[in-house]
Amino acid sequence: MITASLQRGIAAGILSAIFAIGTGSAVLAQSQRGQQSTRPAAAKPAPTAMPKPATTTRTNAAKPAAAGAAAGAAAASAARPAQAATGPGGASLLTSYGDWGVYTAQTGRSKICYALSQPKDRLPKNVNRDPAYLFVSFRPAENVKNEVALVLGFAAKENGPAEAAIGNASYALITKTTNAWLKNPAEEGQAIATMARSGTVTVKMQSARGSSLTDRYSLTGFGKALEHARKECAS
Repeated sequence: MITASLQRGIAAGILSAIFAIGTGSAVLAQSQRGQQSTRPAAAKPAPTAMPKPATTTRTNAAKPAAAGAAAGAAAASAARPAQAATGPGGASLLTSYGDWGVYTAQTGRSKICYALSQPKDRLPKNVNRDPAYLFVSFRPAENVKNEVALVLGFAAKENGPAEAAIGNASYALITKTTNAWLKNPAEEGQAIATMARSGTVTVKMQSARGSSLTDRYSLTGFGKALEHARKECAS
């Protein structure tokens, strides 16, 4: 019988191979969780860099009689990052819902599906950081589903204070280099259910230099993106 710890280790090896393929900047690095985590101490893959989404600007055609109103509408519909066509490891963007994209990748008989988003706000604004991502992944070949993870975009204080606030709930995170996961994997299902009925996820953590940093993610489209990703890996 394959233990959960061994399954995680196998998954890490497979995913490292998957995400070593594809775009140069779109690589998922394998990382090891700290011993304080309640998860098995198996290597855990997580993306360290992703292609920067292109930006698109919505335009509103102004009618001559309503130029002023149209200008106001155009200003209100601010530019929003589009989902990158190619995700980590060359994964393909299938579709997007609101602020979330659905991606899949496959190597051999192993398929990965995930819903992914980038933060809307990053505080403090004057701190220079790499792109950050929040995603939920499915790896049926390894019996992994609803796995919540983050790419922080900076080196975090290892096992330092970190949490994700979703609605009225708060979930402790465990950090390792530039990555983070829910500290208690048994809370993943509950956290995802809370995300599906909430508006934002606010992630607070501490950098290796001791700075307190905050990222806020929109959950617009999360439920549909998650369901789509789940179905893709169920087929």
